[in-house]
Amino acid sequence: MSAVLDKPVKQPGRWAAPPRPTWEEEPSKAGLASKGLLLTLACFTILFPLWIVVVTSLSSRKTIDEVGGLVVIPRDITFVAYQELLSGGQVQRATLVSLGVTVVGTLFSMTVSVLCAYGLSRSGSLAHRGILMTLLATMFFGAGLIPTYLLVQALGLTDTYLALILPSAVSVFNILVLRGFFMGISPELIDSARIDGAGDWRILWKIVLPLSRAVIAVITLFYAVGYWSAWFNASIYLSDQDMMPLQNVMIQLVQEQQRPVGIATQINTGQLSPLAIQMAVMVLALLPVAVLSPFVQRHFKKGMLTGAVKG
Repeated sequence: MSAVLDKPVKQPGRWAAPPRPTWEEEPSKAGLASKGLLLTLACFTILFPLWIVVVTSLSSRKTIDEVGGLVVIPRDITFVAYQELLSGGQVQRATLVSLGVTVVGTLFSMTVSVLCAYGLSRSGSLAHRGILMTLLATMFFGAGLIPTYLLVQALGLTDTYLALILPSAVSVFNILVLRGFFMGISPELIDSARIDGAGDWRILWKIVLPLSRAVIAVITLFYAVGYWSAWFNASIYLSDQDMMPLQNVMIQLVQEQQRPVGIATQINTGQLSPLAIQMAVMVLALLPVAVLSPFVQRHFKKGMLTGAVKG
């Protein structure tokens, strides 16, 4: 029956192809215009609040007082808020803490995840099925906050930077994505390397990782954004304010209306606006993600879809 329907329909003087499904038809001009309008509105909805945050952080106290709050149209642009934040004090120290935790944590998480994913991608590895089932179980069943806190406390990790890394160092989802990508690599390449005398370390370093640059870039970004944006671990494991990362300092400034240590005098004397300081801290927190994301964007489709489908 399908063969009959697929045959071209004979019409007087010519052969006409069967009609194509709706989703394969060429879009009309009205359809393209509506899509462009919707995308423009979506971009405006996303970028306009960011524009207000940036402009307010660059505005003087006089401009902020004149408009009565957030600034939309830039006037009297000044970088005093950023200069004060980065010239020492609580915000600069918190920024360095966040950078250090992000770099060290991402390197540690990627090392553990890559090694685990490569081992699980080899069907003959030791306790392959048991380890895989255990990892999958942790995605659905967790110990809970209190047992996790007691474990961190028993290990002596409270009030240390390790408490910001180890409790969330490994993501099972990221390991499964890496495993799926590694399993998609041609077995003939690995077998030929083994015939030439290469071991697992050389195969991983010379063959698997170079062919997996896309998924490595995506998972690295996932871990880096997670560490940079994390605030919960610091709020329960750290009591020293000097060790707090940038996200926790931003919460204190924006939600709790606290004055940042080191620039409270400038705020009290009227040289700086507290609102400009709050917006500047928000920009500092968003800047690394906004800068890194475009460089990894081209890897998202290949890294995520290939790893997920082949897993």
